[in-house]
Amino acid sequence: MDGDFRTHFVRDPGALKHFPALVLNADFRPLSYYPLSLWPWQEAIKAVFLDRVQILAEYDEVVRSQRQEVRIPSVVVLKEFVKPQKRVAFTRFNLFLRDEFCCQYCGSKGDLTFDHVIPRSRGGLTSWENVVAACSPCNLRKGSKTLRQSGLTLRRPPVAPSAEEMQTHGRKFPPNHLHESWLDFLYWDAELEA
Repeated sequence: MDGDFRTHFVRDPGALKHFPALVLNADFRPLSYYPLSLWPWQEAIKAVFLDRVQILAEYDEVVRSQRQEVRIPSVVVLKEFVKPQKRVAFTRFNLFLRDEFCCQYCGSKGDLTFDHVIPRSRGGLTSWENVVAACSPCNLRKGSKTLRQSGLTLRRPPVAPSAEEMQTHGRKFPPNHLHESWLDFLYWDAELEA
């Protein structure tokens, strides 16, 4: 970075948002893949001073206090293991992730909404077992009809996902930005070089 780092942040305080730390559990695996477990640089430095994490990699940039200069952590590992959550929250985002961001009727991606397989007007519940990701055209075509009435079929039946399944799905969708220091700790579904 050009110029004095401290001066740069005085002019653009939001610039430090660009230095998140990848947070690994004590077993050296990310707490979550999707969304990727990241802390703002301030939280990472605070955790270091509270002796809750160990730094595995750092950015070249530093922050300064009156008495100290600290390199910004880019990868930290928790000193105590955090037990992964077993229950997956039923949210729109998690529903799309379970269905791998594609319409469960036609397979298209983008412009997604959600659809009740058994319409609410016919007693259908808003649950993992009755709601699927759907593109707008399929959702409009189905409306408040049953699958048979609409002529649509599901690509796979909707079920409540396990936390492990959601982690597996999350690995298929890496974020747009991956810092090079994170790559040794992330295992995305990518073809290995021979």
